[in-house]
Amino acid sequence: MTSRWNNPISRRRLLSTAAAGAALVTPLPWFASSGLAGAAPSARPLPVAEFDAAVPTAWFDLAQRLIRTTPGYSPPVASRALGCLGVSLYESLVPGMPDHLSLAGTLNDLEPLQRRRTDVVYHWPSVANAALAAMTRSLFPTAPGAILAEIDLLEASLQGDAPHGILLRSVDRGREVAAAIDAWSRTDGGHEGYLRNFPIDYTPPTGAGLWVPTPPGFLRALQPYWGGNRCMALDNSLTCDPGPPPPFSTNQQSAFFAEAIEAYETVNNLTPAQREIALFWSDDPGATATPPGHSVSILGQVLRAQDRSLADAAVAYARLGIAVCDAFIACWRVKYIHNLVRPISYIRSTIDPTWGDPLPLTTPPFPEYSSGHSVQSAAAAVVLSATFGEVAFTDHTHDARGLAPRSFGSFAAFAQEAAISRLYGGIHFRSAIERGLEQGRCVGAMVAALPMRR
Repeated sequence: MTSRWNNPISRRRLLSTAAAGAALVTPLPWFASSGLAGAAPSARPLPVAEFDAAVPTAWFDLAQRLIRTTPGYSPPVASRALGCLGVSLYESLVPGMPDHLSLAGTLNDLEPLQRRRTDVVYHWPSVANAALAAMTRSLFPTAPGAILAEIDLLEASLQGDAPHGILLRSVDRGREVAAAIDAWSRTDGGHEGYLRNFPIDYTPPTGAGLWVPTPPGFLRALQPYWGGNRCMALDNSLTCDPGPPPPFSTNQQSAFFAEAIEAYETVNNLTPAQREIALFWSDDPGATATPPGHSVSILGQVLRAQDRSLADAAVAYARLGIAVCDAFIACWRVKYIHNLVRPISYIRSTIDPTWGDPLPLTTPPFPEYSSGHSVQSAAAAVVLSATFGEVAFTDHTHDARGLAPRSFGSFAAFAQEAAISRLYGGIHFRSAIERGLEQGRCVGAMVAALPMRR
């Protein structure tokens, strides 16, 4: 087996070295300041960018499984978990990324972490592995036992075979950063949100045009207080406020009625292609990793397809995690300000009392405006574009569920399709979709602008 310690280099660097006819030396000379025997006097530790992205992609794959199988991981709760994982990964590695800056002092209330000497040797994949393992345990304490056991197995399988002292130091650093991010996260208002998705102390307002529980479950409102959580990057949850929805009206000449008719007729006359889109992007909790998990799945596919480095992955997972976390806080704030009625409730009361959900999609239990799919997808698309450029990709997220992969010419294109899928499913009116995209693009732009580079 190839040693992760002896060959901690990307596939690109290995090929270029071989092409140049250079011999691989074991161990590689990157620890001069550690005082290890045999180190070349001029050698320096390898930066994070010289390692591949295998460790974080494996952990975020497991996070998607945990979201799918752990009770209570609704989309808002899932988005927060992914944000915490992304920040932990980045902050654990940033000392080994010379052209990057810590997000401490930039993200809301995140205090500077203990400064580290730049001449100390770490095995960066082991640092990332320890940080993500510790953060995952903290974020998913109620996961099924079999998957909790997988956390231990994955941590062991990804631990590098570095010299003992360097490995211990690396593990200590990863765990120390994870503990700091965990302590920070516990003050954001969303800690243990998986235990209180449907708070019994919340009574929704009543009146014309306001949200009411929807069939078939007629569940209580999901996470009505989520919009009051502390954002990671946004100043507050109304920083990207999309404004109010069209005025509620049952008048057949009104803009509101016109949107309802559009939803009604669209769903009643779905084409096979529209049906496929609605099903592909449904991302229902319990059956999938939810919409933010779908965005993370896309990122993992791109990192693997482009053979990106550990440094690239750290930046990308941090940006995406922060974006989807803040997107759900911002969206949920708007939802519970306006408390707008869902299409199924309006259409049944105003247009067709027999109309139901024609697709195997169920209207989720929270207000209509703005569209969560639209906000989080647009936010994700903006930060992915800022990180990778506009690249074409094929999304295989639902291959195992028997849904055909879908191809896109850009990240913006996936966001547009994810958003319009909610019209095809009878879940949202068009204004919630279009203004949700605007809201998400605003969130994504603010996250993409975070000062992460020197």
